[in-house]
Amino acid sequence: MDYAEYRKRGKEMVDYIADYLENIRERRVFPAVKPGYLRELVPDAAPPKGETWNDIFKDIERVIMPGVTHWQSPYMHAYFPALNSPASLLGDMLADAIGCLGFTWASSPACTELESLVMDWLGKMIGLPNEFLHTCKTSAGGGVIQTTASEATFVALLAGRTEMFRKYKAIEPDTEEAEINSRLVAYCSDQAHSSVEKAGLISLVKMRYVESDDDLSMGGAKLYEAVQRDREKGLIPFWVCCTLGTTGACAFDKLKEIGPICQKEGLWLHIDAAYAGTAFICPEFRHWLVGVEYADSLAFNPSKRMMVHFDCTAMWVKNSEALHRTFNVEPLYLQHENSGLAIDYMHWQISLSKKFRALKLWFVIRNFGVEGLQQHVRKGVYLAKSMEAFILADQRFEVPVPCNLGMVVFRLKGENELTERLLKTLNSAGKLHCVPAALKGKYVIRFTVTSTHTTLDDIKRDWSIIQNTAAQILTLNGIIEDPDVKTDKPASRKENARVPLKETKKSNFGTSLLLANSPMSPKIVNGSFAAIFDQGDFLFEIAKKIAQLKLNQGKGSPDNRTVYENGHRRYHRSQSIDANTNHDMALRTTNVKGKPSVVAIAEKEEAYGSSESENEKEKAYCKHCGRHI
Repeated sequence: MDYAEYRKRGKEMVDYIADYLENIRERRVFPAVKPGYLRELVPDAAPPKGETWNDIFKDIERVIMPGVTHWQSPYMHAYFPALNSPASLLGDMLADAIGCLGFTWASSPACTELESLVMDWLGKMIGLPNEFLHTCKTSAGGGVIQTTASEATFVALLAGRTEMFRKYKAIEPDTEEAEINSRLVAYCSDQAHSSVEKAGLISLVKMRYVESDDDLSMGGAKLYEAVQRDREKGLIPFWVCCTLGTTGACAFDKLKEIGPICQKEGLWLHIDAAYAGTAFICPEFRHWLVGVEYADSLAFNPSKRMMVHFDCTAMWVKNSEALHRTFNVEPLYLQHENSGLAIDYMHWQISLSKKFRALKLWFVIRNFGVEGLQQHVRKGVYLAKSMEAFILADQRFEVPVPCNLGMVVFRLKGENELTERLLKTLNSAGKLHCVPAALKGKYVIRFTVTSTHTTLDDIKRDWSIIQNTAAQILTLNGIIEDPDVKTDKPASRKENARVPLKETKKSNFGTSLLLANSPMSPKIVNGSFAAIFDQGDFLFEIAKKIAQLKLNQGKGSPDNRTVYENGHRRYHRSQSIDANTNHDMALRTTNVKGKPSVVAIAEKEEAYGSSESENEKEKAYCKHCGRHI
């Protein structure tokens, strides 16, 4: 491809991307494929000669899109947001064309200087103390763009470990670092992200999980008790991770209690605000940031809610010299005449090189402005609060912890198996996508507002699907009898005796706790897949796969294994449990104490640009490309 064709194909790709994002509601949010689907669609070796771009482009819909989980869909409520925006996409387009590797200032001055500038912008936007900014004359602080919050946590832990080595060796200079390391202890909440656990594993330090309170927050008293117990054992406490916006429930550790303890005990305090950090652009959410002056490092992901696409993690440190002492390797070929006078970001991170990520962050901040980003954050919070009000108005459900920011966790009242079955049924239908979490023994469904396209009508549509599916689950399990609920089960099913789930063998949540907290998380199970299908579905898929292999025996070329009709792969279409249900929702107007009513929510709808609600009667999805057909 020469540059003349690149101009043409580039414009076509921009049009394709714009069409994809504008019409993303037409696609099934979670793909209807099984592991290994893609190998059946492509050759098992690279082409000996180059192919035309037309042939390559056609395979986007034929090969790639059938297996895509559409994270930008308004019906995507799993995990946390991974938003993009046109300004961000254009920023990376330019950065990829420039193709610089910004390991030192000399390797690309603009890359380094724009990153330090935009990190100061962002630090001021969320209200960080001046000590975290590059422009502060009284500290060695500053910001750096890391790839992920997981990496930022690991970097902070390694820096804290280096500082403890220095402190301890100043007292006992003959002690080996390996001996010191064997006695080091780090601390985090039992609700902390699994990446904190992983950082401890890689760095070979003990990780102590402090029990959270009824609000799922780590408090100062419990932390202090844990630190003192370890000191009595001859261990060396050195590092604390304070989570602002936990993965399971968006809970907030008590920073203003933890900070003074860390200062008194000489512990490195790292703040993991991966999801919540963007909200601090709005002053009304900064009460969770009170006590940040005690922190040594802080990180959050603009790649989650700030519409700067992955990867982009903003990290600040109060003393960059700790990073230099941890990562400083400077062979002759990386030195330059301005070494020591300008920032060399290779000393602030694990990897040597870095992409020009600052461009997309700079583009987004300039394109939206502070006020535009604040409006975006507030809209997501409003939509999540709307969902919470819908749930609280239905007596079959409960919200175990209050809704914070753009995430609600909820469950069916009763046994955990009911909620697990509800989630699997919702996900297997493919009309919306959520994942679970475990909160002090309760299996919950996480519902996160993850798309810039989401409107209140989308929330109403999803809640209607959840309500109808819940009614079917409860009816089929003998909890309620609802003659108006339609199901795809045979009529004879009603004649069978029903056994309440509480009388059946407990499954301990099966294997679907993808977002369980660190000490509970499965280490090898693909929980996302396990949360989609019931055991019966799994056995059915195995049987179907075996039958397919038998049918393929004796055929000539392996390329004949897949049959296409009108360019689409042919599948047997199986009905879902929510087929042909009526999704019109009768909104209740009951006020729940301390919560907005559905009527109050409706009055706000127009302010956020609500669109006309889609008719959600049963639709067929093309299992080749995921579109409605």
